[in-house]
Amino acid sequence: MTRLWWVRHGPTHEQAMVGWRDVPADLSDHETIARLNAHLPQDALLVSSDLIRATATADALAQGRHRLPPHPGLRELHFGDWDGQTWDAIAKTHPELTFAYWDDPGDHRPPNGESWNEAAARVSAATDALVTAHPGRDIIVIAHFGAILTQVQRARGCAPVDVFAHRIDNLSVTRIDRHATGWDIIAINHRP
Repeated sequence: MTRLWWVRHGPTHEQAMVGWRDVPADLSDHETIARLNAHLPQDALLVSSDLIRATATADALAQGRHRLPPHPGLRELHFGDWDGQTWDAIAKTHPELTFAYWDDPGDHRPPNGESWNEAAARVSAATDALVTAHPGRDIIVIAHFGAILTQVQRARGCAPVDVFAHRIDNLSVTRIDRHATGWDIIAINHRP
């Protein structure tokens, strides 16, 4: 069994959409990071998305863990032209598409971005590569809200819209185990 410890990166304090736009994380909450570090297995492998908010969070949790190279397949949803815009601005310029993207996620795509299904396939491929390369290991994956939810959806076998009921807070842990017959969700949005 491979245990995946999905950790959402530190907060960015952005008030606009943040997908592939590279913005830093605020990692000043040393107490929360210390509790998170103590909760995570010390002998785990550590990998992150290649966006700086994820790599910096991984730096804060490295503490002697074996670090794998950052993986672009673990990036956040690609919001394309919406990245950096506020929800209100997007709703005004693309009202029907905005509603469809969140209310019926699947094949709807922001201009110059990717659909939920495309993002889920990308993150699943990266996850499968990690599990195949490191079977039976604990792997800490520093990623993003959308990336983590794609794997919750995969493990639950549910419709994409059903996973939006879950919160994925910054510096929270969502643990999903991969075993011979499928997936087990151990925790979603655990805040140590």
